[in-house]
Amino acid sequence: MSKVAVIGCGYVGLATAATLSHLGHHVVAAEVNPDRLVLLREGRSPILEDGLEDLLREGLAKGTLEFVDDAAIAAEGAEFAFLCVQTPMSDDGRADLTWVEAAVREIGPVLERGAIVVTKSTVPVGSSRVVGRVLHREDVSVVSNPEFLQEGAAVHDSLHPSRIVIGSDDQAAAIRVAGLFEEIQAPLVITDPASAETIKYASNSFLAMKVSFVNAVAALSEAVGADVADVVVGMGYDHRIGAEFLKPGPGWGGSCFPKDVRAMRAIADDAGYDFHLLDAVIAVNDEQFDRVVDKIEQGAGGTLDGATVAVWGLTFKARTADVRESPSIEIVRRLVAKGATIRAYDPTVIAPLDGITVVGDAYEACAGADVLAVLTEWDEFRWLDFDRVAEAMAGRSVVDGRNLLESAALRRLGFEYQGIGR
Repeated sequence: MSKVAVIGCGYVGLATAATLSHLGHHVVAAEVNPDRLVLLREGRSPILEDGLEDLLREGLAKGTLEFVDDAAIAAEGAEFAFLCVQTPMSDDGRADLTWVEAAVREIGPVLERGAIVVTKSTVPVGSSRVVGRVLHREDVSVVSNPEFLQEGAAVHDSLHPSRIVIGSDDQAAAIRVAGLFEEIQAPLVITDPASAETIKYASNSFLAMKVSFVNAVAALSEAVGADVADVVVGMGYDHRIGAEFLKPGPGWGGSCFPKDVRAMRAIADDAGYDFHLLDAVIAVNDEQFDRVVDKIEQGAGGTLDGATVAVWGLTFKARTADVRESPSIEIVRRLVAKGATIRAYDPTVIAPLDGITVVGDAYEACAGADVLAVLTEWDEFRWLDFDRVAEAMAGRSVVDGRNLLESAALRRLGFEYQGIGR
């Protein structure tokens, strides 16, 4: 058992703390928000994530997990201190290290000789040197250990990762960090800090590129009369391509892709390399928002001015409550700018959002709607009573931004159906 401090109990920090506790380490996690701290000490997760509360309650019951309100308290006596604080995107696309540096200044004076500071937050290339400079302690090592969690599957990804990446100029420190995860069966990549930090950005940028590519293929499929559903099946059987992320939709978003793609573009700029491929990835994604808006406008009869649009799904993906950089929210903003009235339903979103009326169920969202737009792939939307939907709506148009619904069944009920690339 090692004593581990986790600084920050956001999405990454909480998954990290719960996982390390489950692996048998003694974890003290720092959370400065008092409301969240109360929930965590009661074993309740402020984040919607399957299996996370089970791990929290397990750790609290075993005494291997505790929560405090001060980073310095968490770091006292710790062998490892994981930095899991936010790194928001600046206006120029660069990651803001303000919170990382503040956390290092707070824990630096209390760390014991031989401790290891582990950067788990997504940070720019060169951040390990920044952390070391701010730490200003030659007796404490700095290691990069980027996370590769998918929201909605964070617990599974933590316990069954595709790989564990560790970057450090101190080989012994890297091996010690690897030892924390020795019970996990996964490929281990030990490298230098710059490579570890680049792996994280390159991975997310590649996945965003894959989504932009398949959305462009969907647009082409519509133009030539192909069905993108069949196209991606045929592509996905090629093991060099793979089926993952070959799924057309309203565009990519969330807390990682937009931030990481732009950050990698900024990193390239700083290094003097014109990574113009990423410009195209971003541009295609922005165009996809407009393509979906155009479909909804067509479904509303050619104009959105005065139209009522029912929206199913506001989170950036299913099985999460996260609306950060959600494609659905971006599309809704564009609809509102064109004069549309929005009635939206999402299983995990209750509070109203700017310009959006959020209602209590999917049928209520359809009341008087001229067009229905499905923008998040919640599975429950498949199984609704579409006779009831038809009765509630003023129009009969459905824009399926996720290709989630059965198009033939909807057409038999008299709906005009538009999917993506179909």
